Amino acid sequence: MENTALYYPKELSWLAFNERVLQEAADVNNPVIERLRFLGIYSNNLDEFFRVRVAGVQRFISIAENDGDTEQVNAGQFLLNQIQYKVIRSSKQFDAIHQEIIQELERYNIFIIKGEQLSDAHVNWITNLFVNKILRHIAPILVHSKIDLSQRLNGSSVYFYVALKRAQKNPKFAVVQIPTEEVSRFIQLPAQGTKKRKNIILLDDIIQLCIEQIFRGFVKYDAIEAYSFKLTRDAEYRLNEEIDESYVEKMSESMKQRLIAKPVRVIHDSNMPQFMIDDLAKRLKLKSSETMQEAGHYRNFKDFISFPNVGRAYLESPKLPAISTNQFTDFDTVFEAITADDILLHYPYHRFLHFTEFMRQAAFDRRVTHIRLNIYRVASQSRIINSLIDAVDNGKKVTVVVELRARFDEEANIEWSKRMTDAGIRVVFGNPNIKIHSKLCVISREERGTSMHYAHFGTGNFNEKTAKIYTDLSLFTKNQELAQEALDVFDFIINPYRNVKFKHLQVSPVNSRLKIQSLIRTEIQNLNQNLSAGITLKINNLVDKELIDDLYRASQAGVKVRIIVRGMCSLIPGVPKLSENISVISIVDRFLEHPRIMLFENGGDKKVFISSADWMTRNMDQRIEVGAPIYSKRLIEQVENILDMQFRDTLKARVINKEQSNPHVNRGNRRHLRSQIEIYEYLQRIEQDTLQLDESDQQPT
Repeated sequence: MENTALYYPKELSWLAFNERVLQEAADVNNPVIERLRFLGIYSNNLDEFFRVRVAGVQRFISIAENDGDTEQVNAGQFLLNQIQYKVIRSSKQFDAIHQEIIQELERYNIFIIKGEQLSDAHVNWITNLFVNKILRHIAPILVHSKIDLSQRLNGSSVYFYVALKRAQKNPKFAVVQIPTEEVSRFIQLPAQGTKKRKNIILLDDIIQLCIEQIFRGFVKYDAIEAYSFKLTRDAEYRLNEEIDESYVEKMSESMKQRLIAKPVRVIHDSNMPQFMIDDLAKRLKLKSSETMQEAGHYRNFKDFISFPNVGRAYLESPKLPAISTNQFTDFDTVFEAITADDILLHYPYHRFLHFTEFMRQAAFDRRVTHIRLNIYRVASQSRIINSLIDAVDNGKKVTVVVELRARFDEEANIEWSKRMTDAGIRVVFGNPNIKIHSKLCVISREERGTSMHYAHFGTGNFNEKTAKIYTDLSLFTKNQELAQEALDVFDFIINPYRNVKFKHLQVSPVNSRLKIQSLIRTEIQNLNQNLSAGITLKINNLVDKELIDDLYRASQAGVKVRIIVRGMCSLIPGVPKLSENISVISIVDRFLEHPRIMLFENGGDKKVFISSADWMTRNMDQRIEVGAPIYSKRLIEQVENILDMQFRDTLKARVINKEQSNPHVNRGNRRHLRSQIEIYEYLQRIEQDTLQLDESDQQPT
C-alpha cells in the first residue's frame, strides 16, 4: 500500500472528490432540481467506486493473503476500514440532504409520494397502469435450492427481495427486477384538485404497491413483504487466453464473466427484516457482514440524474446555448477554416457540431482520401460513425481504432465494431495488452497534387452526448509535423513493437513520462538562472508517485506549482520543506471538468500542452495516450486566461488540503466569480470581438 506520509491514499482521495459532489447537492444556492440530480451523480460515482476501487483493494488483500504477507493484509484491511467509515459518514449526510431537498421540492408543489399517501383514485390509476404497461416487463425469480442467485443478478439493476409467508410454514422467497430500462423510474400522477400540485411516484413504489398481482395464482401465501436491494460487482474481468478465439469473442466472453463476478457490496432497504437479510446473504454466498449494508428506501439513486423538472424553469439551471465559432463559420469549408489558422474548441461552451461537421464534410469531399479515427466512447446514436460509413460509400478509405475495453462501454464498442466492419470500414483493435485512450483523428486530403493532413487532438471522447456536459478541448491543426506524428501514432497502434520517436507529441507509453519530467526539470533550471519559472496543471487524477515526486522536487527548489484536480489527488500540498510551493484546488459545478492541460512558464516562452492522459501510472506506462503542444500564441493566451479564471473561482472551487476536507476557497474581498459561467461569457466576447473586427474590415475607407 502507499506511504501515506508522502502520498494521500488514492481511494480516500476519490471519496473526498465524491464528497465535493455531495457539497453541491447540499448547496442551497443551486436550483433544487439540480441538487437532486447531484445526489444521483454522487450515487452513480459511489457505485463505480465500489465496482472498481473497493474491488481492487479486496483483490490486493486476497493476493497478500495468498502470499502470506501479513503486513500488507493488515494495511489493506486498515484502508478498507477507513473507506467504510467515510462511506457510512457520507451516507448519513446523503440521507439528510435528500430529506431536505424533498421538503424544498414540496415548497414548489412537487411531491414525491409513497403508496400510503395515495388517494383511492390514484391507486386505481396506478393499478391500471401496472396491469397494462408494467407487468409485461416483470418475470420474477422464484428462489429455491437449484437457483444460484449469485449468478442470476446483474450489478446495474434494482431488485425487490420478496418474502411470501404462510402460517406455520417457512417463507418462500422471490426476486423481482425493477424494469427501469423499459419504464421510466419517475411516473407523474394525474392532477387532483389543483393543477399546481405535481405528484410523482417512483416505479419502485408502484411495484411494491402491486406486488401481489405478480404472484397471485402462482404461489400460495398469507402475507407478502418486499424490500429493495442492489448488488455491486467487481468490474474487472479476465480474458480467455484460448489462442483460437478472436479478440471480439474474448471480450464478449469477458462480459459474461463480469455478470457473475463476486459482489463487492449489497445495499438494502434499512427496513428489511433480519430473516430476509440473512436469507439474501446466504443465497448470494456472502460471508462478510461488511458486504451487506443498509441504506435508505431507494436503491440505484443514480437514476435521479435524470429527474424531470415538472415545475417552473428556474428550478433547474438555465440553458447555456452552445457557441458557434467564427473560426469555422466564416469559411465555406472546415478545411479552409483549419488552413487559415489552428482552432481550439472548448466544450460544452462551443458546439460539438463543429467536429461532427468536420467528419460530415470529409465523408463526401472529393479530395479526401483517408479518414483515421480512434474510438474510446461514442454516443448511442453516433453521427460520427454514420459519417464514417458515408465516407466508405463515397469510396474513401476509413480506418477506425476501437478500444474494446473502455470500462462499462465494452458491449457498445463490440456492437459498433461489428457494424463498421460490415459497412467496409477497416476496424483495428490494437494490442490486447494495452488500452488505447487517445482522442485522435487525421483526415488526409489531396491538395495540388500533394497529400495534406488535418489533425485533431482532444482531451475528451468523440461523443455527442458527453460533449454537452463535460468540459473538454479539441485542437484542429494543419501543422504537417504534428499531423505526421499523429499518423505515426496510428501506425504505432497497429505495429506496437516497432521503434518510433516523437519530437512534438507526448505519447504514452513511449515518451510521455520522460517529456513531462524534462519539462519539470527545465522549470527548476530556469528558476536557478533567474528566469521565469512556474507550472500550472489541470488534470482529472494525480496519483502517479514518480511524477508527484518530481513536483515535490520542483517545490523544494522554489518553483511555484498551481494545480486543478477534479478527482483523486495523492499529492499532499502545503507541507513545509516538501510541497509548500504547491497549491491545489478542485472545481465541481454543473459541467464535469475533464480537460488535461499543462502550462510551463519556460523562461517566458510559455509551453502549453493538452492531453488525453491523467497523471496516473496506467496512463503513463500502460495505455496509448497523446498530448499535443499548442503553438499558436493566440490560443496559448486563451488557455492561460481560462486557467486563471478557474484559479479565481470563489463559488465552486475547493481547496485540496492535507486532510482533503474540501473547504471552499476563501473569497476574502474578491467578487463572486463562478468560473464556468465566466469562461462561457469570455468565449462569447471573443466571438463578438471577432465579428466586430470582420465588420470593420468590410467598411469602406
